[in-house]
Amino acid sequence: MDDLVILTVLFLTSRAGGVPRPAQIVAGQYAGIATLVAVSAVAALGLAVVPDRWVGLLGLVPFGLGVRGLVRAARSDGDEAPRVASGVISIAGVTIANGADNISVYTPLFRTIGTVATAVTIAVFAVLVAVWCAAASWLGSHERVIALVERWGRWLVPVVFMAIGAVIVAESVFR
Repeated sequence: MDDLVILTVLFLTSRAGGVPRPAQIVAGQYAGIATLVAVSAVAALGLAVVPDRWVGLLGLVPFGLGVRGLVRAARSDGDEAPRVASGVISIAGVTIANGADNISVYTPLFRTIGTVATAVTIAVFAVLVAVWCAAASWLGSHERVIALVERWGRWLVPVVFMAIGAVIVAESVFR
């Protein structure tokens, strides 16, 4: 669900200010998920996996993007739309940070289900990423929500990213 919230915020930001573009959001989401799947597949082949407590440090990515967004908001004249993740790489970074704990699920799954089942699972992931992006785009298309983001988004969007980053770090610390 947290990924749906992030994607919805990104699509809202896009509609309110034009950045990032919807294609960048989708591409960033696919790049992030592909990275998580690739790392999991390699780890499933027997390579060492990053310790879980270190994975949580990836929460610093969305947190840092949120801090950067707050600094930009404080420096702007109020007319600038919120820009936290403005391109494919930053969106992929947020996706990786948010889903890094999935590596601990994907790795044993890929190791135990075999090659064909892993390929089918990855294909299903690819289809479901599109569904997830479509759902987030739809959720982010409501006029009242867009108006809220246009008015308060320069503060709200960075705070949401900072909160998500803090939760990721906290979950890794308190496991």
